Amino acid sequence: MNDYKNITTEEILSLISQSNLPEHVAIIMDGNGRWAKQRRLPRISGHKVGMDSVREVITFSREIGIKVLTLYAFSQENWKRPQAEVKALMRLLQEYLRKELKTMTEKGIRFRAIGETEKLPPAAQDIINNAIEETSKNKDLILNVALSYGGRSEIIEAVKKVLTDIENGKVSADGLDEAVFENYLNTSGLPDPDLLIRTSGEKRISNFLLWQSAYTEFYFTDTLWPDFRKKDMLLAILDYQQRERRFGLTREQIRRGLDAI
Repeated sequence: MNDYKNITTEEILSLISQSNLPEHVAIIMDGNGRWAKQRRLPRISGHKVGMDSVREVITFSREIGIKVLTLYAFSQENWKRPQAEVKALMRLLQEYLRKELKTMTEKGIRFRAIGETEKLPPAAQDIINNAIEETSKNKDLILNVALSYGGRSEIIEAVKKVLTDIENGKVSADGLDEAVFENYLNTSGLPDPDLLIRTSGEKRISNFLLWQSAYTEFYFTDTLWPDFRKKDMLLAILDYQQRERRFGLTREQIRRGLDAI
């Protein structure tokens, strides 16, 4: 993708195929702390500037036609961070939802939260639940924000629910397959991510959407999240469109439009 670094955002946009957009994009928003450290600023300054990236990516995703955007905002492991930082992040979350609720409503953005949100402060839970309710009928873009989220925990909780339903006769063990199991995940009813982006140069998925990412295309960029903007998003989409997704089939089968044998 280095060949595209020196061309304009408009030129990259002209290369994007509207017929091959990822339906669901997931993003691990990494590098806020490093961005701040490079500038000798408090870590929370990186998170604050990172909110500008959040706004721009959400706006652009809706404009270009992406249907689902999932942002990894706060992992279960993040609770181990210094309490001052955790509290500041919770305040930023509440501030963002208060400011952006009107925009989400006007722009047809449906807000959803995935993860163990019951662990969040009560004030944050109230604002989240209000945003979910107020935007529940919006259809232009589904915005999933992963909060107190962990992929392994999500799968374990799903298994517990399945076992309970089997005991109660709602589901049979013989009838359990991937399609049924997916109904027990946080992302029930949504397509799996086509593209997962991670910023800051790290090349791992950090317990994010483990089940859902079985056939996801990964894109890693050295750009720190506070610097990630529309052009960076376009580069990720362009890279995605240059790949051939085979889902276990051979290249010849894909080209001939055949099912797996």
